[in-house]
Amino acid sequence: MSETIFPRDKTLTALSLTIGILFWLGVVWAVSRNGTVAWAMMVGIVVVALGVGSILYLFVQSAAIAYLRGNATEVTEGQLPNLYKQLATCCDVLSVPHRPTMYIRNGNGVLNAFATRFLGHKYVILLSSIVDAMGGSPNGVRFYIGHELGHVLRHDNPLVMLVRWPALRLPLLGAAFSRARETTCDRHGLACSESPEMAARSLAALSAGAMHWSDVSLDGYRRQMIAAKGFWDSFHELLSSYPWTAKRILRVLDEAPDMPRRNPFAYLMAAFVPYAGQGIGAAVGLIMYIYVVGILAAIAIPQYHMYVTRAMLAQAAAESQPARQQLAQYYLSEGAVPQTLKVAGIARHLPNGVELALNPHGMVLTVRAPSGALIFTPRRPGNGGPIMWTCTGGAGVTPQELGPTCH
Repeated sequence: MSETIFPRDKTLTALSLTIGILFWLGVVWAVSRNGTVAWAMMVGIVVVALGVGSILYLFVQSAAIAYLRGNATEVTEGQLPNLYKQLATCCDVLSVPHRPTMYIRNGNGVLNAFATRFLGHKYVILLSSIVDAMGGSPNGVRFYIGHELGHVLRHDNPLVMLVRWPALRLPLLGAAFSRARETTCDRHGLACSESPEMAARSLAALSAGAMHWSDVSLDGYRRQMIAAKGFWDSFHELLSSYPWTAKRILRVLDEAPDMPRRNPFAYLMAAFVPYAGQGIGAAVGLIMYIYVVGILAAIAIPQYHMYVTRAMLAQAAAESQPARQQLAQYYLSEGAVPQTLKVAGIARHLPNGVELALNPHGMVLTVRAPSGALIFTPRRPGNGGPIMWTCTGGAGVTPQELGPTCH
């Protein structure tokens, strides 16, 4: 397999970046419409979020690296040289410019490996259980080294992570991106392996265990996948950060594996489950999620309230227009201001909870709606033309925002 990057990884990388850019542009646009107070609120929330995230990152990552340096075994040319040789070989195959520091740590039976970074330095950690499990095959551990080097090579810088972050909280997309990235890393592991079968058997250790991975029938995973296409199987797979081990095995074993289609109804249900992330990223993601929701709520709720107020006052202004016309006609025909609305044949109460009140001194009409009030003052041009009305907006809404109905 010559291409180490999974095509779906490329697609989801571009899609998540596009959605992230649009999201942040939308936030900037929404904040800019609310003036300096909104800008100050957004800057404050961002500073707090970045501060909390940075402190959490420093404490957690520094503790992890300190634990490695004090309790794990560093793999060097002079210490565990066979493992170091495999790291060097994988770095050469994958064109890794700077070799990361590699440690082996007691896995207590857990078959796993992972990569991390701290303050720009990269680390690959192998649990002793996976190294021991691959003991019967000197190069079997290469798959795991290559996989973790894939994470090193595909790791986003902090700016890209921040831009992409909102998109990866979306249902379906976040989990799909994580699974696609894992498949890409499996392809890096495959590139470091002796053969597709060796890579597949290395993965089989995750499910079959240290004693039986070399004896499993790889064709059995194909039959296993045929049965795993029900609704609940598909639903839980769509929420998972990692591809199923059986699918991972088939993807490194075959150039174009025949995967069963997921149940389409599972997508509908999974579309309502936000993606929180994995590991410490899930905790940081949850904190950021709360802060971003707070920003959006602080912007959206006042905007929605103003929209409702504006709409209700505009409707009240439109419904009261016939009353203003009747008042003008009464004044022009009688030469005097009516003392009450009833005298002019105008109902005090209009639909939608709108109430009218008339001040005979100046024929000022007050239009009260549930969301506020409008005051209409008559003005007659000096040339004896028709009566015009000037409007004073209520509840912070200007007459210009109400349009021609406020005249």
